[in-house]
Amino acid sequence: MKPRVIFSREEMFKMNRDALLERGVTIRDIAEIAFNQQSRYNDNISMKVCIESVEKILSYRDIFHLVQLSIAIDKMTEEGKFEGPIQDIMQADLGMFGVDEIFGLSIAAMYGTVGQTNFGDIDVNKPGIVKKLNDEGKLGLKCHTFLDDIVGALGAAASTRVAQIVSEDESMKNPNYEPIRFEFEDEEE
Repeated sequence: MKPRVIFSREEMFKMNRDALLERGVTIRDIAEIAFNQQSRYNDNISMKVCIESVEKILSYRDIFHLVQLSIAIDKMTEEGKFEGPIQDIMQADLGMFGVDEIFGLSIAAMYGTVGQTNFGDIDVNKPGIVKKLNDEGKLGLKCHTFLDDIVGALGAAASTRVAQIVSEDESMKNPNYEPIRFEFEDEEE
């Protein structure tokens, strides 16, 4: 029997949520990063929209692959499954390693330059759960070499998505706003 490799968005969301929970990260933890980052710029941010943004992002296929792979790498590192210097480099979360940041940047890039800038802010300042994961990793309690960056990037992506929602809502308040009605012709077969 061929292994199953394609999943629905709902399944990917659930698997990501469960994998994150297993590593001590909740959706609310990630949403708090987005909320705290965006509330600096806008008073109209709600935690509900931040949570919805995290949930939506966790259902994307590229995000699914990155979350699942990152957690698998961290677990395998904890178990000593790698050989040579890469095991020690990942176990130590060497600052010059950078592959973990590439994964984070890939997630943040889904939301353009602003998403990447938001990720940079989170990666440097390590708010909330990101700091907790980073500290646990540095103390050798667990390996979160990839996870702290993935969680920070999810927070950055959610933060950017929230900013886009707020901007869109604000644009509709313009008295000259007229919604565009998209009409598609039925394609003939």
